[in-house]
Amino acid sequence: MATEPVSVTLLERREIEAKILGPLIRAFAREIGEERALEVVRKVVAELARQGGAELARSVGLASLEAFAATLDRWRAGGALEIDMLEQSETKLSFNVTRCRYAEMYRALGMEDLGSSLSCARDLHLAKGFNPDIELERTQTIMEGARHCDFRFRRLDRERSDPSDGSGAS
Repeated sequence: MATEPVSVTLLERREIEAKILGPLIRAFAREIGEERALEVVRKVVAELARQGGAELARSVGLASLEAFAATLDRWRAGGALEIDMLEQSETKLSFNVTRCRYAEMYRALGMEDLGSSLSCARDLHLAKGFNPDIELERTQTIMEGARHCDFRFRRLDRERSDPSDGSGAS
């Protein structure tokens, strides 16, 4: 008897990962020091996010900022994020996250100190993997105690929109 594949939201996936990675990171921190352990974690997470962004662009078929904006529902699935959209155009995507259940989840797990490295640190690298000409400026996050996260994406002058070659270059 065939079974349907189990579908999990990104929030559920991050919780599963945190329950495994949190204890591992803490153990490595005891052995090699917290600063060094988190440095390694951030490097690995950055590379995984960059690869994920490139794969996302390939799956969407475009690497424009508009195509990136259309993928936001993946991160919002299951009520994971509440977003106040400020601007959405060909060159800018600006919004505030006013509720972040990712941050709530890390706090509930007693891992709020790891949440930024495991989740927030992905955002810039995911965007760069999606399209190297998309920049993110963010000055604050809920994970770090702010009232909202301020996401300000912008497309550089030259846009790369064909992800088929793997580099995002047109």
